[in-house]
Amino acid sequence: MNAPFSGLRAFPAQWLRPTVEFLLASQRVSGEIPWFDGGHTDPWDHTEAAMGLSVAGAVHAAERAYTWLAQTQLEDGSWWACYRDGCPDPSVQRRETNYVAYVATGVWHHFQITQDQQFLERLFPTVVRALDFVLRYQGPDGEIDWAIDPTGAPLGDALMTGCSSIYKSLECGILIEDYLAAPPSGWRDARARLGQALRERPDRFDRTWESKSRYAMDWFYPILAGVVRGPAAQKRLDQRWHEFVEPGIGCRCENHQPWATVAESCELVLALLAAGRREQAVELFSWLVQWRDADGAWWTGYQFEESVLWPLEKPTWTAGAVLLAIDALTGHTAGSDLFLGSALEDDE
Repeated sequence: MNAPFSGLRAFPAQWLRPTVEFLLASQRVSGEIPWFDGGHTDPWDHTEAAMGLSVAGAVHAAERAYTWLAQTQLEDGSWWACYRDGCPDPSVQRRETNYVAYVATGVWHHFQITQDQQFLERLFPTVVRALDFVLRYQGPDGEIDWAIDPTGAPLGDALMTGCSSIYKSLECGILIEDYLAAPPSGWRDARARLGQALRERPDRFDRTWESKSRYAMDWFYPILAGVVRGPAAQKRLDQRWHEFVEPGIGCRCENHQPWATVAESCELVLALLAAGRREQAVELFSWLVQWRDADGAWWTGYQFEESVLWPLEKPTWTAGAVLLAIDALTGHTAGSDLFLGSALEDDE
C-alpha cells in the first residue's frame, strides 16, 4: 500500500488531504456537488459527498451542501433525480424515493459530528418533507416504490437496495425527531413494515423486471442499512462472497462482470464492519488504495479482464464513500459508527 496505514487504526488526515481538496474544489458556489466537473448532480450522491466533507471537518462546506438541498426541495418534499448547474435536467423526468430520503441520513450524520443543534433544527423541516413524501409511496406490504413520474404516479416496483437505504434514512429521521422532541410521526411503524418486507417478502421486489440480485448492493446493503444483523448477516456475507469479491482488486458491481468499483467496495467495508468482520474490512480497503489518482480523487472502478480503469471518471461520491469507510475503520469522528448498527432502542 502507498498509504501510512497500520491496520487503519488512525485517521490518515494528511494522506487524505488531497481527496478533501478535490471535494472542496468540485463544490459549486451554490453548495451543489456534481459527480465531477461538467457532470450532473443527484440528491443521493450529493449527500454522500457532503458526508465525506463532514468527516474531513469541512463543516461549512458540508452545511452549504445541505442548504442547497433545502433551497432546491420541491413543494411536495422531493427532488428530481438529476440536476445540471442547479437546474432539473428535463431529460430525466422522475423522482427516486431513496434519493429523496437520504437527506435524513446526511443531516443526522453531520449533527453526530458537529453537535450543532441549530443546524439540526434548521434542516429538520427539510427532512420531514422528504420522508413524508417517500412514505406516500409505501405499499400495503411495506415496500416503497422506487420512483415517481412527473405527475406523481409511482412507477410500479421496488428495489431491495433502494428500500434498504430508505430503511436507514427512516432510522436517522426517527433519531432526529427524538432528539428534538418533535411530535411523533408515523415513521417508526413505516420503518418496521419496510424492514419486514425486506426480510420476509422478497416477492415484493423486482416484480416487473429481471432480478437485481446480480448486483452486489442487493447482497450487502441490507447489512449496511441494519435490516439484516447477527448470524443472518454472517450467513448472507458468506453465501455470495466469492461471487462478488475479486481478491486484490475490490467488489464487483455485478457478479457476471469483471468490473470492480471503489464506492461499492467502500460500502462493503461498512457492511463487513457492521457484521463484526474488521479484519476482512481492513484487507478489502487495503486493495482500494491503488485506485486513488495523484490528485487525491478516486477512479470509479477497474475492468480487470482488460486491465483498464473504467469509466475514466473520478466522482465526488466515490471520494465521499472512501472518507466514510476510513472514518468507520478508524473511529475518527462521532459519526463513524452510523452504518455499523442501529441506535434505536426498540429496533428488532
